[in-house]
Amino acid sequence: MATWRLPLLRRTLLLSSPPPPLFFQFSSFSTPLKKSKYKRSLAQCSSLSMEESTSSTPIHSEIPKTGRNSSWRPMCLYYTHGKCTKMDDPLHLENFSHSCSLELGESVSGLKSLRSQDFDYFLVLDLEGKVEILEFPVLLFDAKTMDVVDMFHRFVRPTKMSEKRINEYIEGKYGGFGVDRVWHDTAIKFEEVIEHFESWLRKERDGNIKLWREVGDGHLNGAAFVTCGNWDLKTKVPQQCEVSGMKLPPYFMEWINLKDIYLNFYNRRAPGMLSMMRELGIPPLGSHHLGIDDSKNIARVLRHLLTDGALMQITAKRARGTPNAVRFLFQNRV
Repeated sequence: MATWRLPLLRRTLLLSSPPPPLFFQFSSFSTPLKKSKYKRSLAQCSSLSMEESTSSTPIHSEIPKTGRNSSWRPMCLYYTHGKCTKMDDPLHLENFSHSCSLELGESVSGLKSLRSQDFDYFLVLDLEGKVEILEFPVLLFDAKTMDVVDMFHRFVRPTKMSEKRINEYIEGKYGGFGVDRVWHDTAIKFEEVIEHFESWLRKERDGNIKLWREVGDGHLNGAAFVTCGNWDLKTKVPQQCEVSGMKLPPYFMEWINLKDIYLNFYNRRAPGMLSMMRELGIPPLGSHHLGIDDSKNIARVLRHLLTDGALMQITAKRARGTPNAVRFLFQNRV
């Protein structure tokens, strides 16, 4: 058990599978708990008039007909939780991705604009949930290959809300995506999510290198979090730790705000992920405000910045001993 957390019972993810979920051939994920009041939208990203919508209405861009992205499929969210029961179903395997790696584009070998980075890996994080965290997705982006080589994804169950309020909250947030049934089948408490995440950080990669210096200062090892904005790690994670009765883990002490990197590299301001993608000519894939899909799109923006020659630097850091005090390291920032 990590020393910075208050005493908690050790929990492990149940390996037993729930009853097999029902999948529709043309549904993105699974059958909702009940009929949703939201209708699926098939809108072009270029038709958006808002920058970062606060609603949970899904925005599905048309999947390109050419290039590597033509093979894009929605992720099986039971699989990311280790609970997929349809691995022997050819139709399910055809319609949903079951790979934790993701090729984001053509080979970057030989590009003269590439710069040497201070980090071997970037942990692309995009939390969902305004009252409490509902979704905790992290993509492991390899700075050498410029692709996603692993991912961590958990749905998070609130602890300070009634079951009635949770059901209303989840239907409003995930019902429009058709993944509210998956959420209810897989969501666990935040403290359990952090325990699973730390086990994921302990995995040995590239010659027994671990992403986390568990002994010592507890910071990341050769890696840095990348977020689209400061809210995720400056505000929401500390709030959730307080609600969950746990101390803030030390690996959340610093991060890279991609919007600040974008502003200082291109000398133009982008208020959100969609504006960066629009200006860079990157068509969004998946559902906006579904955390796992937004993380993938942020990773694509990150890759574009790197291939253009941007240097990824820490943009925000907490003061030692005073985690509520955050120091912003860039003079020009969003």
